[in-house]
Amino acid sequence: QVQLVEFGGGLVQAGGSLRLSCEASGRTHNPYTMAWARQAPGKEREFVAHIRWSGGSTYYADSAKGRFTISRDIAKNTVYLQMNSLKPEDTAVYYCAANTRTIQLRDYDSWGQGTQVTVSS
Repeated sequence: QVQLVEFGGGLVQAGGSLRLSCEASGRTHNPYTMAWARQAPGKEREFVAHIRWSGGSTYYADSAKGRFTISRDIAKNTVYLQMNSLKPEDTAVYYCAANTRTIQLRDYDSWGQGTQVTVSS
């Protein structure tokens, strides 16, 4: 496993932007994949974006395509989620996740504590 700490949540008006950051530490080698997921009250957790650490290939949920961008800074062991054109339905706790065992876009074994994103209408 790896330790993950998220930064950057907050309150923003609809149409605005936020950038979330997630710093990874505690391992001698990098994770294989990382992701951002979110969970709104009363709803199931939803993965919004994934990135392969090696190569940087990205994958998005339909709800995020065209508005969110996931990226990573290898030197800083940090993954980002740039969120533009935010909507009230994007309101949720956003979690960073890492898969330190396989390159699969699932079975994430490390999770951050979460950061609240609230989009007002």
